[in-house]
Amino acid sequence: MQPRLLYAFPEPLPLRKARAVQVMHTIDALARAGMGVDLAYVPTAGTADPFVHYGLHCPENVRLVPLSRCLPKPLSGLRIHSNRLFLWRLRHWIENQNKQAGGPTVVFVRHVKLAHALLDAFPTLPLIYEAHEIFAQTSPRLFPREKAVIEHATALIAITGRLAEAVNRFFGLQRLFAIVPSATTLPQVSVAKDWAAISKRIVYAGNLYDWKGVDDLIIAARELPGCHIMIIGGDAIGIARLRNLLSPTGANIDFAGHLSHQEVLKHMGNACIAVLPNRSGSVSEFTSPLKLFEYMAAGCAIVCSDLPAVREIVEDNEAVWFSPGDPGALASAIKSLVDDPERARSMAELTAAKARSYSWDSRAERLLEIIHAVSNK
Repeated sequence: MQPRLLYAFPEPLPLRKARAVQVMHTIDALARAGMGVDLAYVPTAGTADPFVHYGLHCPENVRLVPLSRCLPKPLSGLRIHSNRLFLWRLRHWIENQNKQAGGPTVVFVRHVKLAHALLDAFPTLPLIYEAHEIFAQTSPRLFPREKAVIEHATALIAITGRLAEAVNRFFGLQRLFAIVPSATTLPQVSVAKDWAAISKRIVYAGNLYDWKGVDDLIIAARELPGCHIMIIGGDAIGIARLRNLLSPTGANIDFAGHLSHQEVLKHMGNACIAVLPNRSGSVSEFTSPLKLFEYMAAGCAIVCSDLPAVREIVEDNEAVWFSPGDPGALASAIKSLVDDPERARSMAELTAAKARSYSWDSRAERLLEIIHAVSNK
C-alpha cells in the first residue's frame, strides 16, 4: 500500500519564520515526487492556500487540514488560543479518517510536545520526528517528554550530525538518526552579478535575534566605509535597536524589513557577498541555516561564522570564515572579499555548484526513503 503522510504543524500558516519556508517547500517537493500528504496546520484568516505566500500552489495530492487553536462557537470570541485545542481536533480528525479507511499511515512532526502527544494517543501509528534543537536545554520541564520522543519515535531525523550526537549525549541514548540538512530553491535563471560593484552588493537575510549575530555585523560595518549592506528581515523594534548601533562614518546600511520569500531570493540573486554572522552557543551549535543554502544557490560569496555545524556543509575554501562574536574579524573577512572580487566570484561558483545537491527535490528523495522504510516495518 502506498503510504500517506500526515505532516502536523501546530502553528499558523503562512508564518514569517524560516521553519515555515522549510516545511512548505518540503511538502511541495514530497508531493511532486508522488507522496500523498495531509498538512494539518492552524489557518490564518483570509488565506485559502497557505502555499501561495511561499511562491507555490497547493499540489493536487496535498490535502489541507486546517485546525483552529481557538475555542468552538459561541466561545470563539474570547480569543483564547491553545495548542491543546489543536491537538484535540487533530486526534479527532485522525480517528475519523481511520474509520473511513483514509487515515495517514505515517506522521511527520518537528514539534516535540505534539510528537509526544501523538505517540501517546496513537502508539501504533509510525511517527518520524525531525529534531532541530534540544528543547529541554532551555525548558528543563520538557526533559521527560522529549526523551520519550527520542526513545519511541519510529524514526529520527536531525538537521546536522552535531545535533544528533548532542541529543543522544544529552538524553543518554544511542538512537540512530538520519542526517537530512535544510535545502533551498535553485534559481531557474542565473543572474549576472556585477562583481565590479561588490562593495555595494552585500546582504544579510534572516531574523534579528541575538544569536543571529546581526549586532556584530552592524558594529563591523563601522570599519567598512564605502560599502553598502542590505539587512533583510526583522520587525520595527529590532530594526530600531540596530539603528542605535550605526556609525555615520561606516558602511551604508539599508534596512529592508520583512519581505516575501520571493523578494528575498531576488535580492540574494543580485548580491555578491552574503553574511552569516551567527554567534556560538544556543541554537547556532546545531543549526542548518536555511539562509546558508539560499546564499549558496544565489551564487554569493559567503562570509560566515566558524561553527562546526556550518562546516558540515561548507568546506574551508568555500567561504571566508571568522570567529563568532568578533565584529573586527567579521569586518576583515568582508573587506578581504571586497578587495578581491575575483576570489569572491570563484568562491561563489563553488558554492553555487554545491547547492545543486541541496535542492528541495534532493531533500524529498532522502525523506521518501525514510518514509517508505518506516511504513514497511
